[in-house]
This record gives sequence, structure tokens and C-alpha cells, in this order.
Amino acid sequence: MPPKKPAHFNWPDMSNINNSHGAAAGALSPREYHLAHEPHPENGTALGFWLYLMSDCLIFAALFATYGVLGRSYAAGPTGAELFDLTLVAINTAFLLLSSITFGFAMLRKQLGDVKGTLIWLAVTGLFGLCFLGLELYEFYHLIHQGATPQRSAFLSAFFTLVGTHGLHVTFGLVWLVVLMIQIKQHGLTPANNRRLMCLSMFWHFLDVIWIGVFTFVYLMGVL
Repeated sequence: MPPKKPAHFNWPDMSNINNSHGAAAGALSPREYHLAHEPHPENGTALGFWLYLMSDCLIFAALFATYGVLGRSYAAGPTGAELFDLTLVAINTAFLLLSSITFGFAMLRKQLGDVKGTLIWLAVTGLFGLCFLGLELYEFYHLIHQGATPQRSAFLSAFFTLVGTHGLHVTFGLVWLVVLMIQIKQHGLTPANNRRLMCLSMFWHFLDVIWIGVFTFVYLMGVL
């Protein structure tokens, strides 16, 4: 019986293997050295806004401390008892406190998903805020007309700085309120708008708390 011939072995074509590896590599997505979607921690916006409020607390704490030191430095000029009109200040305080209540009503309508009701109560809040700013500007005009300008004494410098800084915050709050109302009108009560509304609510109530301190520490104690 003749011996069998060894089977012929066909070596694979290395060019085809290399081409197949190249095609597979090309099909893969390109290398990325960063995440396609950056991680965003839950409630990160609220945390950042709380940090901002704490920094604002430090600013007002410094202004209150400055007024506490300079509040009796009249330099032979008018005193708080001679300048302050408590009736006007009480009306102004009522405007700001009522705006805080109406903002609470707006948040309640937001919880119910009522866009129209939310916008109505936000508009009422803005109206009270404008009344507050109008009376505050009238008070400043009246004081300056009497010659009680910020450069008249250290007391008046500290007074105008503290009260004016609070009024500036209220102004920025009203601008924020108008912009947010436009966004809610266009896009509704989306999660982003709800988050912004919550931040504005905290900011507005914070301004109320600061004003209570101003009313007590500056106006009431200044008249006594």
C-alpha cells in the first residue's frame, strides 16, 4: 500500500488579517479622554446658591457691624431721631413682608402645576417690591433734600451704605423675577424653572429677614 502524501497546508493571508483588524479598529468609536456627559451632582444648584446666600450674610454682617460702630458718630449733624419717619418705614416694611407672603402663594400654585396662578402671584410680588423701592427712593430723596447726605457724617455714610445695599439686592431680585416670569410664560413649569423659582424664593425671603434687622437695628434703635 503506497504511503499517503502529506496534506498541503495553506498558510493564511496575513494581509487579509491585517485589513480585517484595521476595519474593526476603524469601526470602533474614537478615543475620548473625558466623559461624554459630565457628571452633575444632584441638588448641586441648591448647594451653590446656599453658598452664595452665606457669602451675602457675611456682607450684611460686615455692614451691620460697621453701622454699630459708626451709628452714633453724628459729627454735629442730624441724628436718626431727627431724620427717620417711622410711619413711612413701617409702611415700607409692610410692603416687603406682604411680598414675601405673596411669593409663598406663588410657590403653592407652582406645586399644583398652575402656570397662570403662579404668574399672577409673582406679578403681585413684583408690584409690592416696586412699592418698597419707590418708598425707599423717596426716603433717600427726602434725606438728601434736608442736607443729610452720605458725606455729612459717619452715621449717614453707614446708613446709606447698609440700606442702599439692601435696596440694590431688591432691585436685582425684581429683575430676576421679571426674567423668570418670561421663562415660565414661554416654557411652563419645567424642572429647570422650578429650580430657579425655588432659588429666587430663598433669595426673596432672605431679603425680608435682612430688612427686619435693618428696621429693628437701624430705625427703631435710631429713634430711641
